[in-house]
Amino acid sequence: MELHNTSALVTGGASGLGEATARALAQRGVRVVVVDLNEAAGQAVATAIDGVYAACDVTDPAQVIAAIEAATTRAPLWSVVNCAGIAWAQRTIGKDGEYASAHDLDVYRKIIEVNLIGTFNVCRLAATAMSRNSPDPDGCRGAIVTTASVAAEDGQIGQVAYSSSKGGIVGLTLPLARDLAAVGVRANCVLPGLIDTPIYDFAPDAREFKERLGQGVLFPKRLGFASEYASLVVELLTNSYMNAECVRLDAGIRMPPK
Repeated sequence: MELHNTSALVTGGASGLGEATARALAQRGVRVVVVDLNEAAGQAVATAIDGVYAACDVTDPAQVIAAIEAATTRAPLWSVVNCAGIAWAQRTIGKDGEYASAHDLDVYRKIIEVNLIGTFNVCRLAATAMSRNSPDPDGCRGAIVTTASVAAEDGQIGQVAYSSSKGGIVGLTLPLARDLAAVGVRANCVLPGLIDTPIYDFAPDAREFKERLGQGVLFPKRLGFASEYASLVVELLTNSYMNAECVRLDAGIRMPPK
């Protein structure tokens, strides 16, 4: 699938995996719409890649449509990459046997709402816009990449909400691809492992913490680079025979219980 002179929507595009993807697509001649709630960071990325920033809550249909229209006014929308998401850690029950100590149900709903429902909201609306594209020689009208996590398959203690949301993204991949085959839109999913993004910068000594995490990886013994995620995304978008796949990007790690 040709990317040059097309537009793309990248959610969570202001930092981490989304920023790396936005930059990689821009280098391929794509007009990128950086979708994020962080206006300062989103504007900075958009300016750096000659793109457009769109303030957008991925769970809000009207805001997602506005971001899609910002893309289609620049060029036909052929690529959508879903990187927006939030994390949470809490065990299912507390240690005191009290109902009040059980996992916060509102937080569980929030994680599902943003990570899973937000992803599907973007997919359903973006694919609608893609269905209007003129097909390429393969009959393709666009491609979607979603982002799950190895936690979808190797969820750790305290990750019940996060793993549920990411497992849902894995589960929707095949039926999504089957639904969209009718209009020539492909859908694939990436399950990143331990990727070096700002999510790990909370530690007092972030460098030492990340080096220690990297020792648990099979090979190479380091955290992944956001650019490596972006490289895989570009391949999933451009390789017209990649469809309905969930691909782990984790250097062989299998997460332990904790």
